[in-house]
Amino acid sequence: MATTISNPITTIGRLTQEFFCGFGGLAVFSLRMLAGMRRGLPKRHTIVPILYEVGVRSVPVVLVTGTFIGMVMAVQTYNQFKMMHMESRLGAIITMTLVSELGPVLAATMLAGRVGSAMAAELGTMRVTEQVHAISALGADPVNYLVVPRFLACVTLIPLLTAIADSVGILAGWLFSWQVLGINSQHYWMYAEQFVTGWDVVAGLVKSVFFGCAIAIIACRQGFHCGAGAEGVGRAATQSFVYSFIAILGLDFLLTVVLNTTYYLIWPQAMSLAVTGWCR
Repeated sequence: MATTISNPITTIGRLTQEFFCGFGGLAVFSLRMLAGMRRGLPKRHTIVPILYEVGVRSVPVVLVTGTFIGMVMAVQTYNQFKMMHMESRLGAIITMTLVSELGPVLAATMLAGRVGSAMAAELGTMRVTEQVHAISALGADPVNYLVVPRFLACVTLIPLLTAIADSVGILAGWLFSWQVLGINSQHYWMYAEQFVTGWDVVAGLVKSVFFGCAIAIIACRQGFHCGAGAEGVGRAATQSFVYSFIAILGLDFLLTVVLNTTYYLIWPQAMSLAVTGWCR
């Protein structure tokens, strides 16, 4: 009986210890990276290939994802709005959802899956083959040389990828709603303009910056601390995506609460005006 009771307690204690150890290690790694950034920015020949890999090569995936998400949202919301005779408001819900939530989250998820896992695998391979130790032996800081360029690339380019995903999704949703569902094009854009504000666009881009920070730090740390052999590299790549996805969802919730609270504190009449305009 004692063994049966102690097993869950032991598991909970072990998981709690692993969580705080991992969080502490992530914080220490972030501080090392920030200290490396203070020594100077990466050289052009170092960061340009990483910018190309993170940004340019991610555009096709983001385009495909944004296109289908916009059309799926149009299909899913049309029947519900039609029952309430509000199908002309379809443009507002598609645009608002993409700009403030789905665009940043989906762009970050694609970045975590395509770029984050690749970063973890690449750095893990360098760790296993002792290339990281070779950089240290040459007198260079491996964090400054390997991590900082990847961090800057993710942080600076994910807002652009998010803007691409938002734009493509909105256009795909409009085209499908207009040509297939028969929504009046003028009404689609009129309600989209009426209910989506500049704050929604800025909030989505701010979220994407935090997502990019989390993806870069988690992926690079997993690569730097991967286990030995091919199995360790594969596990680091997998854990990089899983932890990044959890961080994206958690940050999305926290940032949504903070940004919405800030918005309605700055402009208390915003909620009442939004509800009044929606019901008209």
